[in-house]
Amino acid sequence: MIIDVERFFAQNRPHWRELEKLLDGMQAGAKLTYDDARRLHYLYERTSADLARLSTFAAESEAGAYLSGLVGRAYAEIYETRRRKARFSPWRWFFRDFPRTFRRHIGAFALAVALTIGGSAFGAFALAIDPDAKYVLMPFSGLEGDPGERVRNEESGPNKSLQGHRSTFSAELMTHNMRVSFFTLALGITWGVGSVLMLFYNGVILGAVAFDYARAGYTVFLLGWLMPHGVIEIPAILVAGQASFVLAGALLGRGDRRPRRERLREATPAIVTLAGGTAVMLVWAGIVESFISQYHRPVLPYEVKIAFGAVELVLLIAFLGFSGRKDSTP
Repeated sequence: MIIDVERFFAQNRPHWRELEKLLDGMQAGAKLTYDDARRLHYLYERTSADLARLSTFAAESEAGAYLSGLVGRAYAEIYETRRRKARFSPWRWFFRDFPRTFRRHIGAFALAVALTIGGSAFGAFALAIDPDAKYVLMPFSGLEGDPGERVRNEESGPNKSLQGHRSTFSAELMTHNMRVSFFTLALGITWGVGSVLMLFYNGVILGAVAFDYARAGYTVFLLGWLMPHGVIEIPAILVAGQASFVLAGALLGRGDRRPRRERLREATPAIVTLAGGTAVMLVWAGIVESFISQYHRPVLPYEVKIAFGAVELVLLIAFLGFSGRKDSTP
């Protein structure tokens, strides 16, 4: 095939330069619009055809090398399978990645919920048939006393001794739940057996406390005390259990013949995301517990505290259920 080389260069050089300009912009981090992407693909195909036509002219080796490099760059940009590493955004991570990961592993969360409910039922039943079991079930002394005496002390008005008691008791509760959450997550390494026991036992404590106060006639106090922080803190423990079961599933590999190392590598991002979400939830629960939950009537009416907890619960359900569903990322 015979072509006019000078005319060929004059006609096609503007397209080559346009393609080079698009590629330089992409290398610099520019994002293409839909029309730009279509134009890039057109210029790539046209330049590839030009390179094939030019290859018949051995004397044009310099121009051929230029077009070959240009086509190679365009091919790499168009057909590259690696995802570009995005800059980490805490906002995007918490409001998109965390709830998405939670929903993707909802089965593991349901298992954690079932174990906690089962433990709660057992704790309430154990205390119903044996009141002295409270001294065995409760993890710290603050809950071993008579509910009525504690309610009277809390409602007697602020004083220095009670303020000190509130601070100590709040710290005990926060430390306990932090320990339970992350220890439960770590026990996923036991193929989930340790996590099952921890979630069940945490449910036993919750059921025993609830039954103890409800039996004594202080249900309103119990709700006002637990709801402000508990509607975040208890789900945080359950999310930690969810992460532990994701870890256990990767270790067990039921129905998955891939090597264990590959399964763990795939599950690690989800485990880390759920662990981070647990930490954020526990921080918020600790703040609420320190400044709201441990203050009772007449300082804070129970109705206000219960309403505050109800609003938190609705927002949490909406957040975990719907946040991140609309993705604007190209």
